[in-house]
Amino acid sequence: MTEATIGAGAFDRDTAITPRGEGVYDADLSADWTIGHAVNGGYLLALIGRALGDALPHPDPFTITAHYLTASRPGPATVRTSTVRTGRTLSTGTASLVQIDEEGREVERIRVLASYGDLTALPDDVRTSAEPPRIPPYERCLGARDGMDPSAIPPMTHQIDLRMDPATVGWAVGAPSGRGEMRAWFGLADGRDPDPISLLMTVDALPPTAFDLGLSGWVPTVELTVHVRRRPAPGPLRVSITTRNLAGGFLEEDAEVWDSEDRLVAQSRQLARALSA
Repeated sequence: MTEATIGAGAFDRDTAITPRGEGVYDADLSADWTIGHAVNGGYLLALIGRALGDALPHPDPFTITAHYLTASRPGPATVRTSTVRTGRTLSTGTASLVQIDEEGREVERIRVLASYGDLTALPDDVRTSAEPPRIPPYERCLGARDGMDPSAIPPMTHQIDLRMDPATVGWAVGAPSGRGEMRAWFGLADGRDPDPISLLMTVDALPPTAFDLGLSGWVPTVELTVHVRRRPAPGPLRVSITTRNLAGGFLEEDAEVWDSEDRLVAQSRQLARALSA
């Protein structure tokens, strides 16, 4: 199979936007990125991020925060953007994704606040105590579809190349570790290399850490903040997600994304609900 290039892969097709007036974009939310009946929150953030990148004078998301108000469904959607401030280094904007419900009413699904800049203009100086996650080699990790009932595989799983660290998949055989950890090699199924927009999806693409705590069922995102730190190098990514506290039916998830050159390229934190199956 010929590998897709940035701008020509399934991810680019499914996050495409069509301008309709100043700061307004039409989109079609793909059913290929659903888990259950809802569209994945990271995919939605990437689509909105693409609209903001077109509307703002700077190209790359530096920090983007989304509040998920109602579950999005496959089908037509509109993204409305507004420029809040423009500076030499950063520009800030807001965006809302809306859909028309079954009764013909407009419903806001997501509201976003973001600051954009130019990742290629950043200095090379790095001072960090962070280290890449220790994950076994790709070939010794487990594919997301290994041993699963094909009828139970979410559509989104077919769009990504996910190879899980065996130490973090005990939950799949009824033996969760209780540590609240997920680690994996990550890429897109068609071989498209990562870029800043795809990183917005990557941070929300692994199984929920709630599974490793012994819970099952839907884990909808309430709020998600992503910091994009570098433009990723070509090749597979390594993703680590952890939670330290589940209380009152809510948990936090902290994600780190590392590229093939051992650079930390994205970080995120989200608040999610842990719903019983």
